[in-house]
Amino acid sequence: RTATPPRAVRAAEWPYAVMLSLRVAPGSAAARRIEERLGAALPGHCGRTASAGAGTVLWLGPDEWLLVTPPGERPRTAELHRALDGAPGSVVDVSAHRTVVELSGPSARDVLEKGCALDLHPRAFGSGRAFATRLGPVQVVLWHTAEDIWRLLPRASFADYLARWLIDAMGEYARPEVR
Repeated sequence: RTATPPRAVRAAEWPYAVMLSLRVAPGSAAARRIEERLGAALPGHCGRTASAGAGTVLWLGPDEWLLVTPPGERPRTAELHRALDGAPGSVVDVSAHRTVVELSGPSARDVLEKGCALDLHPRAFGSGRAFATRLGPVQVVLWHTAEDIWRLLPRASFADYLARWLIDAMGEYARPEVR
């Protein structure tokens, strides 16, 4: 029996990220104005994301996106709302609705696979993809930002439960693997 070095995995909150819900008819003049202000096209398909300055736009539905920017960024709610110019749609600051938990390290995917029904293999869920799913019993937006970095966006009211679920799921990675 030999023990290998610990398999690294880390969970940390990404506190106070700015999140804006964007609802607008795809391809409309209002959508083009929003894209112009974002400096990026709104992703057109399930799972797609787009870099937009300091933030990233995640596709949530055929006419719904979530703009996520790092903590400390200024919300662009008014600017993007003006881009609607009276057209049907909405721009709403939902920063208090969700939190961001970042799971990183070589074993991050292994931890997520304990409670997520999606295929998380890089061929199916590569970096730069995001999907609404469940992790354990918690609904999250799961965003794969880089090879070993995943961001989970649960409702704020489920964040404590999700953190406890992750701590439990990560337990085996705190000790060396015994072979």
